Amino acid sequence: MSHDEAKEHTPGRLNELFSDPYQAFENDTDERQLHIRIMLHMLLARPMKRGQMTLRVIHGWENGNFEPEDLQHRDYTLNTVADFKRAVQDFESASKFNTPLPADSDAVLAAPLAAAIADAEAEGQALNNDIRHTPARWQAFEGGLALYTLFKMYHRLVYSEDDTYRSSQCMTPLGMREIHEFHLEEGEFALLVPPADKFMHEESLLVLHESQLDPIERLLEESLPLFDNF
Repeated sequence: MSHDEAKEHTPGRLNELFSDPYQAFENDTDERQLHIRIMLHMLLARPMKRGQMTLRVIHGWENGNFEPEDLQHRDYTLNTVADFKRAVQDFESASKFNTPLPADSDAVLAAPLAAAIADAEAEGQALNNDIRHTPARWQAFEGGLALYTLFKMYHRLVYSEDDTYRSSQCMTPLGMREIHEFHLEEGEFALLVPPADKFMHEESLLVLHESQLDPIERLLEESLPLFDNF
């Protein structure tokens, strides 16, 4: 297992904008709303306009469950607020007509976890059931630390978190990404963005739980147009 797979509480793009990103979004911070809007413009709106943003809506965990195979997701191309509204409509329609929530066929955690375990065993590593079924012990095999870091991000987005903001770095299927995670009064979400030297050229990801679609829709409607004339 390589510790280069993931690192928590690392500096990222927001350190270029704010002297202390961990304080910038606290409820008692001066100019908090401005900080939120600047962050959304830089990390979300600009990649959206370049056609480099995907929205991932997660669902499936509830009542304390955290089995990887039970976490489902649906990915959407996100170039405009109208694209976000289409995702909202999809989930609202499923709820209204009591049909299954939208989900892609590939398992967001279960498939890569199974692949990493298979690779480790092919290299001769013996992995007992405790390692397989205990996320904190996935670090015992190559790729497991990155998967555990992503698992924790998804878990916090489903079950919430006390910290308003956290920044980490993690290897993902898109490559190395900065994870900027927000648990705000306005809504909870994470932005996975390329590091500075690749930010203009590689894909980014907005992740949120399906319960956050409505509040984040309002946040985007209020925030993204503010910089259109600048």
